[in-house]
Amino acid sequence: METSIRRGSWEMIGAMLISGTIGWFVLVSGVSVIEVVFWRCAIGGLTLLLVCALLGYLRLDLLNRATLGLAVLSGVAIVGNWLLLFEAYSRASIAISTAVYNVQPFLLVLLAALVLGEKLSVQKLAWLCVAFLGMLAIVTAHGEAQSGGDYLGGIALALGAAFLYAIAALIIKRLKHVPPHLLALIQVTTGAVLLAPLVPWHSLPVVPDAWAALVTLGVVHTGFMYVLLYGAIQKLPTAITGALSFIYPIAAIFVDWIAFGHRLGWLQWLGVAAILLAAAGLQRGWSVLRGIAVVRGLRG
Repeated sequence: METSIRRGSWEMIGAMLISGTIGWFVLVSGVSVIEVVFWRCAIGGLTLLLVCALLGYLRLDLLNRATLGLAVLSGVAIVGNWLLLFEAYSRASIAISTAVYNVQPFLLVLLAALVLGEKLSVQKLAWLCVAFLGMLAIVTAHGEAQSGGDYLGGIALALGAAFLYAIAALIIKRLKHVPPHLLALIQVTTGAVLLAPLVPWHSLPVVPDAWAALVTLGVVHTGFMYVLLYGAIQKLPTAITGALSFIYPIAAIFVDWIAFGHRLGWLQWLGVAAILLAAAGLQRGWSVLRGIAVVRGLRG
């Protein structure tokens, strides 16, 4: 058991570190967001097709018409989520977009309450308020280095991406019987089919660096990352999975700083910390007072 958890932890850490570099590859590719997402879907789809074939998941008995329909619908939401998030990177920076994107657990809680009638506890509402205050701190800090319109537009896009991911997660909850690698294959295939008509085929990238970035996004950040992520999820308790998932936004913040020199102001750092603390508190079931005690323990 300990060996399995150790291996799952390393797989989760690897998946989150890879995820943290996505924004860098998106921006250095130098092509439009539609092209980035299309090639990520197409190349990632080929990689996942090979993975599913090796794992024996290419079987008709694993899907029925209703299941396939839901999987395709989740793919539409996931691809829309990528389009919005990748566009947010160039407007509000990778660090801020990723931090705002991490309000997705709260949007999922709200959607579950509205759609599934799940109860909203006082504890969940308290953490929602903390995350909202973090959002306000980030939004009001836009005067330091970014132009207001682009910055606020980037935050809005990141929020839209989080909302679409929450919708996808709500759909995926009904697809637990579908192998996750097969589900990911259906999602990226859906994206490739939807975006193919929008790709400017007459002006494909000619710079080798652009293709290197796109191939890496497809093979590493989609195919390989999903294999690591789903392998980790199968081995780890939910608490450890949730805790290690915070490596992703932290890695993205440092990548943005090292690669592009984007330094966060103190108010932005405060907002990022509030959102991440609220997400951790929600996932771990802490009370707000317990969360404050954890922060004080880290400081002292």
